[in-house]
Amino acid sequence: MQVLKFGGTSVANSANINRVVDIVLRVLEEDKTIVVASAIGGATDMLVEIGKAAESADKERYEQGLQDLEIRHMTIIDELIPKDFQEDIRTEIVALFKELRGICKGVYRIQELSMRSMDLIMSYGEIISTKIIYTKFLSMGLGCKWVDGREIVRTRHEHSQNVVDMALTKENATNAFIGNRTKLFFVPGFVASNEMGRTTTLGRGGSDYTASLIAASLGARRLEIWTDVSGMMTADPHIVPNAKTIEYISYREALELSHFGAKVVYPPTIQPLVAKGIPIIVKNTFDPQGKGTLIESNPPESKSNIKGISSSNSLALLSMEGSGMVGIPGYSSRFFDALSKNEINIVLITQASSVHTMLVVIDEADAVKAKKAVDDLFAYEISLGKLEPLKVEKGFSIISLVGDGMKSQSGASGRMFDALGRKGITIRAIAQGSS
Repeated sequence: MQVLKFGGTSVANSANINRVVDIVLRVLEEDKTIVVASAIGGATDMLVEIGKAAESADKERYEQGLQDLEIRHMTIIDELIPKDFQEDIRTEIVALFKELRGICKGVYRIQELSMRSMDLIMSYGEIISTKIIYTKFLSMGLGCKWVDGREIVRTRHEHSQNVVDMALTKENATNAFIGNRTKLFFVPGFVASNEMGRTTTLGRGGSDYTASLIAASLGARRLEIWTDVSGMMTADPHIVPNAKTIEYISYREALELSHFGAKVVYPPTIQPLVAKGIPIIVKNTFDPQGKGTLIESNPPESKSNIKGISSSNSLALLSMEGSGMVGIPGYSSRFFDALSKNEINIVLITQASSVHTMLVVIDEADAVKAKKAVDDLFAYEISLGKLEPLKVEKGFSIISLVGDGMKSQSGASGRMFDALGRKGITIRAIAQGSS
């Protein structure tokens, strides 16, 4: 059993989908294959905008958006699918867009876009794209099956988030794929359902996560992630032109690089595969013969102790200060709980040894929400002068050096600080993992 995931760029048009077809046909000879795909490139962003336009009562904009999106998919069908197989898929896509228009019409009427409605609207991107890709393979005479991702991945609502029910997801995947004589399956990524059968989603990058959950549930021998870059790079090639592909990397290193800015692999994707020791191969749809990156438990030793450098921009630094911090029971847990309840993701944490200052880095977009949440929570302590109001500074970036071998190498941090200093860059906070 092997799982292949293709991103939005890989399925953005008929020419790219034909590349996907070639890749799948090559690996299908080896083993039973499950293909997980994203929405066509840009479709999810369009669906979000369509939902927002409906909420703001901009009927012309949301209707035009739906029309444009439907035309894009119909163009792909016309160019990709043989004429004899087009009628059924066209009818099915028209029906799906009719459903989508009905949902948007409801949002337009009440001028309210709930999380449930947004999940439902966004889910159509992956469902439609995989239906089209599946039909292409059917037209080639291949025995294959389309499986609804909402019937595989089960979520439950915790702390305003959709959390995957691992046990039930494994049970669903086992029932759907194990013992089935079909050799090729197509599954829409990103989509899931809750205990009431309502559509939920797994967040941006969630198609990677869908593929990982299925691979882990079935004990697949590998997960291949096909994207528009040749694996994980030593640095962002847009910033560092001579960046190179990392051939081998550990799960931990890949997780660190992904968390701190390398967008090739969605961070939650890695964790389900670690316990099973299932390798991840990241490859380029547009250069299928390239080596790509192999992510596994114990990769071969590298000549360099530093595997890569990643960066994240548009961040805000939150500073909580006060001599009374040391005397407030459970201060840290209350602080983090306030951010969590407001769905604010923490990128980095550091605390002075004096326990009088805590620094937290978050996305700039969450800064206002974070300040209100924390200041409201500690209003009493602030009024007594034990704490200062939360200080928010924007315009920060994080630069991360990642490599398992750094623990046995001296001077790496010093060289980085020296390089930053020569460019006049001030370091405001430092954090280092024990690994």
